[in-house]
Amino acid sequence: MPAIIPRSALILGLAGLIPFVWGGLTVLAPDLADWSAGRLGARFTGPYVGLAYGTVILAFMSGVLWGFATKAEGTDAALGYGLSVIPALWAFFMVGGGPVSAAINLMAGFVGLLALDWHFWRAGLAPAWWLRLRMGLTAAVLASLTPIVI
Repeated sequence: MPAIIPRSALILGLAGLIPFVWGGLTVLAPDLADWSAGRLGARFTGPYVGLAYGTVILAFMSGVLWGFATKAEGTDAALGYGLSVIPALWAFFMVGGGPVSAAINLMAGFVGLLALDWHFWRAGLAPAWWLRLRMGLTAAVLASLTPIVI
């Protein structure tokens, strides 16, 4: 029987998708993009919101993985700490330039993050439900960033 995702983690995880979904929708719907730019500003419209927020989330997830690494000891802990900084460094070095290349690199970062999630989950350092939550959220993030690329 799969571990049940705690309600609060699920709700907060889904709420964290709002900027991604909004960005994707405003890329796909020009009228919505015009409304958003007029009411919220360009920063919260189109590729800008998804790319900026995605960069922040990769850095945030580095902190989450660091927390998982604190449960390990010795060389396993050292490996965990080393792996945990990869998403933030990836975002810093790889997410820039034009929106298409930034989105592709951000998407690659989230796929890589999912691999790191699996590693920490498999090592027993993440909660039993962690991978189920992260797979769904990652799929939604990738779907939301896809309109920037196409």
